[in-house]
Amino acid sequence: MQKKFIAAVLSLFIVSACATPEETIALGAALGAGTALATGGNVAGGALIGGGAALICEATNTC
Repeated sequence: MQKKFIAAVLSLFIVSACATPEETIALGAALGAGTALATGGNVAGGALIGGGAALICEATNTC
């Protein structure tokens, strides 16, 4: 559980550096998939969660 939390926090820092909404969402999906792969989770689910989190970040103007 702790590995997943640390990976999620690091992902947020990386995604916040993106220039365009499309770039943010794509990188969020990639980071979600990579985090899932590294922690033994479902890669497709990780990509959906990462992309969704990045989309919310862009929609709320918090990135």
